[in-house]
Amino acid sequence: MVTATFRFYDELNDFLPRVRRGQAFDAPCARAATVKHMIEALGVPHTEVELVLVDGESSTLERLLEDGDRVAVYPRFTRLDVAPLVRVRQRPPGRLRFVADAHLGGLARLLRMAGFDTIYANDIDDAVIEEYAMMEERIVLTRDRELLKRRGVEYGCYVRALHSQAQLAEVGGRYGLAERARPFTLCLHCNAPLRGVPKDAVLERLPPAVRAAQDEFSTCERCRRVFWKGSHWKRMAAMLERAMPQALE
Repeated sequence: MVTATFRFYDELNDFLPRVRRGQAFDAPCARAATVKHMIEALGVPHTEVELVLVDGESSTLERLLEDGDRVAVYPRFTRLDVAPLVRVRQRPPGRLRFVADAHLGGLARLLRMAGFDTIYANDIDDAVIEEYAMMEERIVLTRDRELLKRRGVEYGCYVRALHSQAQLAEVGGRYGLAERARPFTLCLHCNAPLRGVPKDAVLERLPPAVRAAQDEFSTCERCRRVFWKGSHWKRMAAMLERAMPQALE
């Protein structure tokens, strides 16, 4: 029987039973158990882990545990430079893309507003989310820790905030979204790119007051909705600025 000693730090303790929080504890390990297997067996999704030290040395998640190992598990670092160490959580390559679970519709809409490709449906199930994560290297956004433990989920974020604007600030801070934002370039409803369109091309679809007051328009070719910088746009822009300062600069 292999027994290892574990210590989780900072917000990772939120995933543990109260009696194990903030202290080291021994745990029996399955035969040929990896660091990842045991971290998740103890309740912590691997996507929330930034750094693992085994007997004081940085380790990958794939390391096999040995009897007597002392495992220290850390979340994302915001103030310390851990660049020389093996960081176990990486960002997906290319532009950041997301898939949000069925409980995060408000967050998905705000991410689209900020210009981030975000798949969402109010009836999307975990298997579909996992498939998107695998096939398109999308970051999974969820408040369900079990979803983040699925084999096909390599990149993910357990969203702690309860309200959509705070969720956007949380995700934005974690992934540095403010400097990557391209506000109002995606359709809020269907996630497709928007394109500018001359006023006379959409004139018949505009309310009379909008015809008189607005001259700049964009449209979604998928759902054919038309957008303009009216009072609703100003409220959304203010919300985005509060959640992710500098996103509109």
